[in-house]
Order: sequence, then structure tokens, then C-alpha cells
Amino acid sequence: MLVLGIDPGLTRCGIGVVEAQGLKMRFVDMQVLSTSPSQKQEERLLSLYEGLRKQISGFKPDIVSIEKVFAQKNTNTVLGTAQVAGLAMLVAAQYSLPTAMHTPTEVKLAVTGNGMAKKEQIQRMVARFLSLPTLPTPFDGADALAQAICHILHPEDSSVFSIMDTGKSEAQKKWIEASEKFKAAKNKMRGRGM
Repeated sequence: MLVLGIDPGLTRCGIGVVEAQGLKMRFVDMQVLSTSPSQKQEERLLSLYEGLRKQISGFKPDIVSIEKVFAQKNTNTVLGTAQVAGLAMLVAAQYSLPTAMHTPTEVKLAVTGNGMAKKEQIQRMVARFLSLPTLPTPFDGADALAQAICHILHPEDSSVFSIMDTGKSEAQKKWIEASEKFKAAKNKMRGRGM
């Protein structure tokens, strides 16, 4: 399975490509697409669209995993991030590729076992998962690789767990536990009619 992870951003958009065979993962590529705040918004979006199209058409992944946008105090940042995430979904749809979305917290839990992990912790774990000799930089690229790794480890979106006979890692156990708590809370809210 070839997963192309995207850490969307208007100024810097990270792209990470990871190949997986069961739990064995291999680094394929990492890029960061950049635009300048001095450019017009539509020019920046066009540039990112073309860059995403080139990467997705070039690698032909089995799935595109995109960071799920969450609310931030800085509305300009969240708006740009949402626009780029939308572009990524559009390009994936143009190539008839399925997409998955994982929040930053889900990614941190899956990769490090800690939903509040710092950027350096994510870099270290990405390097460990992919047997990289050095930490992947910049952060945007490392986050995109982490997005791909999260999807590979995600128990609902991957067949990885069905082939595991020896149990799960601590990070996977914590991810599953957090996922189950979220589902339980969501079902409880539905039961109250919220």
C-alpha cells in the first residue's frame, strides 16, 4: 500500500509518501510546497493545486491521507489550511483516489502514543518508523509523513491489525483507547439528542 500524506498549509504544504507491507514501512519521498504571502490568494492556491496534482499523479498512491482541519483562534490560518485541504481532496477525486482525514491529535497518538506530543517527538518517531538515518525536516514534511504513518496504523482504515498475531504497540493501544473514548462520547451525545 502506498500512502501519500498531506499536511495542508497555504505558506507551506507538506507531502510525505510512505509504502507499507503489513507493519513494515518504507520512506519513499518528502516534499514541501511553498507559496509567498506577498502573492495573491488565488495565485497561491493555483500554485499549490498544480504542485499537489504533480505529486499525486507522479506517485499514484493507493490513498491520500490529509490532516483534518480543526478550529484555531487564528481564523486566517484555519481558512488557508481548509482551502488547501479542499484542494488536496479535489485532486485526489480527479484521480479517483480515496481519501482519509486524521486530526493532529489522532496523528500524534498513532505515531508517538501521546496526543500532546511536540514536533521533535513526532520527528523522532517518524525517523524510527521509517528507519531514517536523520530526523526528517522541515516540520511540515515530517508531519506529512506522520499523517501517512497514522493512516497505515489506523485500525479502522487499514488491514494491518487483522494480520497481527503478536498484539499491538503501546502507541497503537493508546490510539485505539482514545478512539473508543471518542466514539463512546459521540454516541452518548447522540443519545441525548445533541
